[in-house]
Amino acid sequence: MTQYLLSVHSVEGDVREPMTPEQMKESMAEVFALQDEMKAAGAWVFCGRLTEPDAATVVRMSGTAVMTTDGPFVESEEHLGGFYIVEADDLDSALSWAARTTAIIGAPIEVRPFWGEPEA
Repeated sequence: MTQYLLSVHSVEGDVREPMTPEQMKESMAEVFALQDEMKAAGAWVFCGRLTEPDAATVVRMSGTAVMTTDGPFVESEEHLGGFYIVEADDLDSALSWAARTTAIIGAPIEVRPFWGEPEA
């Protein structure tokens, strides 16, 4: 099976109506139910939610010196907000998990396979 990154993107300035506590509870229940389904199907590997982009620190080389700067690497209106790593038989299966996830969370998701391990 191939591992896929389902990257969840937030769009700067895309302000949603704040959820009520009940709506948040319902949404989280849907997310956890989908994650449980991923686990039961053997697709689940890992997921994580990231802090806001302004909390990022970029590390890069400048000649032989290591430089750090505050803020996201790229000035953009879209930022990585979180991710899932899933295992799937093929791209269509990974896209199916992404479609179900975006339907629940309402954010765009990019699907990319990881490079395969070289055969020994």
